[in-house]
Amino acid sequence: MIVVLVLIAHLAVRRLAPNADGIILPVVALLNGLGYVFIARIDQDLAVRQAGWTAAGVVAFVATLALVRRVKSLADYGYTLLFLGLGLLLLPLLPVIGKTINGARIWIGVGPFSVQPAEFAKIALILFFATYLVTNRELLGLTNWRVGPLHLPAPKFLAPVLLAWGVALLIMVVQTDLGSALLFFVLFLSMLWIATERLIYPVVGGLLFGVGATLAWTQLGHVQDRVAAWLNPWDLADGSGFQIVQGTYALAWGGIGGQGLGRGYGIQGLGKAFVATDSIFVIIGEELGIFGSTAVLAAFLLIAGAGFRIAMRADDPYHKLLAAGLTVSLSFQAFVILGGLLRVLPLTGITLPFLSYGGSSLIANYVLVALLLRTSDEVSTRAEGTARGGRVRVGANV
Repeated sequence: MIVVLVLIAHLAVRRLAPNADGIILPVVALLNGLGYVFIARIDQDLAVRQAGWTAAGVVAFVATLALVRRVKSLADYGYTLLFLGLGLLLLPLLPVIGKTINGARIWIGVGPFSVQPAEFAKIALILFFATYLVTNRELLGLTNWRVGPLHLPAPKFLAPVLLAWGVALLIMVVQTDLGSALLFFVLFLSMLWIATERLIYPVVGGLLFGVGATLAWTQLGHVQDRVAAWLNPWDLADGSGFQIVQGTYALAWGGIGGQGLGRGYGIQGLGKAFVATDSIFVIIGEELGIFGSTAVLAAFLLIAGAGFRIAMRADDPYHKLLAAGLTVSLSFQAFVILGGLLRVLPLTGITLPFLSYGGSSLIANYVLVALLLRTSDEVSTRAEGTARGGRVRVGANV
C-alpha cells in the first residue's frame, strides 16, 4: 500500500510540479517506508493506522500541489495565517477539547482521534514570517537604536524576535513542550537572520534564549527533570532517566551491523507506544546497527541539502525565505529528537519526521514537503526562463 501511495505522490509531482527537485520525494518515501516497516514490527494495529495516516498525508500532499499553483499567492494572507497559527497553538489550552498526554498539553480531541495542532501551526507561521520578512527586511536591517554596546533596530521592528521568544515561552510554560518551544524559536530566528544577514539577531536571540532557559530551569519542574535526566541518566535509571538508559543500551547492542530485523530487545524495555513515537530511531539503530542509523541520518541530510539548495538558487526573496524556513523546520525537528536520543540535547517528545508513528506529524510534514516542492518548481521555472533570456509566468499550467 505504501508503494502505491508513493507512486501516486510521484505522479502528482510530475504532473503538477514537473521542474521540482528530484531528490526530496524519493528520500521522504524511503523514510516513510522504513518507518512503516518498523512500526509494523512493533505493533500491527499501529501499522494499520499508520498506513491510513500515510494515505491522508499523500492526499494532503496532492491537494496542496493542486491548490497552491503559486506559493507567492499565499503572501496575500499573511496576517490571516498568523492568527490561524496562533489560534492552533492555543487550541489545546481550551478546557473542553484540550488533552494532556504524557505530561504535555499539546493535543485536542477530534472524535476518536487526538490531533496535535502545533504541527499545522508551524506551517502557517512559516508562511506568515516569510511574508513579514520580505515586506520589512530593509527596515529590519537598520540598526539605529543603541542599547549599551548593542546597535539594534527600532523596537517595533524587534517585534518578530520578541514574538518568537514569547511563543516559545508560552509553549514551554503552559503546554510543557520543550521540543516544540525550541523548534519554533530556532525556526523564526534563522529566518530572520537569513532575511537580514544581520548578526545582531542571533546575538539578541541567544541572549533571550539564555534568559528563557534560566527562567525555565529555576521555575519549571518538568524542565529540571528533563535536564537532570539528560545530564545524569544513570542516577535516575528507575525514574526520569529510564528511557535514555534503555535507549543507550539498545543502540549499544546494535553495534555496527545490528541484531537483525525483528531481533531487537529494546521494545520490551521501552514499551511499544514510546518506541513507535519518540524512539523509533533507537530500534532502527539496534536492529540495523550503525549502518542503518547512519543511513537515516544521511537521508535527513539529503533533504536538508536539497532544501537549502532550493533556497540558494532562488532569486526571489519570498521563495528564498520560504524554502529556507520549510527546510529548517523539517531538518531541525529531526536534529532535536535525534540529539535527544543520542544525548546531545535533553530528550523531548517531538516525533521524527516520516519515521515515527503519528497522524498529525505525518500529514503536516507531507503538506510541508508539497510547499517545498512547489517552491522548487517555481525557482527552477524562473531559472530556465532567465537562461532562455525570457520571462516565464510562474504558476502557469506547464
